Amino acid sequence: MSEIFQIFFYQPILNLLVFLYNITPGHDLGVVIILLTIIIKLILLPLSKQSIKSQKALQELQPKIDEIKKKYADDKQKMGKEMMELYKENKVNPFSSCLPLIVQLPVFIAVFKVFKNGMANGALDLVYSFISKPEYINTMSLGFIELSKPNPYLAVLAGLAQFWQAKMMSIKKPEFKTQGSKDESMAVIMNKQMLYFMPVLTIFIGLTLPGGLSLYWFITTVLTGVQQLYVLKKNR
Repeated sequence: MSEIFQIFFYQPILNLLVFLYNITPGHDLGVVIILLTIIIKLILLPLSKQSIKSQKALQELQPKIDEIKKKYADDKQKMGKEMMELYKENKVNPFSSCLPLIVQLPVFIAVFKVFKNGMANGALDLVYSFISKPEYINTMSLGFIELSKPNPYLAVLAGLAQFWQAKMMSIKKPEFKTQGSKDESMAVIMNKQMLYFMPVLTIFIGLTLPGGLSLYWFITTVLTGVQQLYVLKKNR
């Protein structure tokens, strides 16, 4: 399994990074990472586009979902049947928004390994023979940003971008004042907590990651947010 991961994920991303490093004027790793992020984002564009559409569709159905939960609070079996009918009528797969994220996970892990180990001694031995292998990769960007070590500023930027993206997809859900709506109220509270928890977690994790990966995370989140704006406006 590890060999398959290396061949189909780690090695291609490492070689793409080295190729971009070779052709980028000034060999600035920060610029290279931004270009790498854009290319990966374009490759995964169909998946992320589908994920955004699915999330939006589920949110638009949320009021009806809440009504079903309220109406059949004492009959879980009927509730499940009605919700499946709702998804079927609106041609919405409740799991389709998660699947693209799962598919993208190996890519993120590969990028993480490239930034963590790809600059180490011997790592460039995995560069393809038709790509010029540099003697070393300068991990300094703009002359003062060290991308091989944790960077708190990039970590904070990644967290803020995460908050912006999540806030964009959030909607105000209707409040029910009945006994059967306690679970909905709890769900709303949990969603609000996650809205702030995930950015904080992003910053916390980013403080332990190489600055290059935090930069990748930041650019990826910004591009995803821009894509969300486009998709949401287009489908209004």
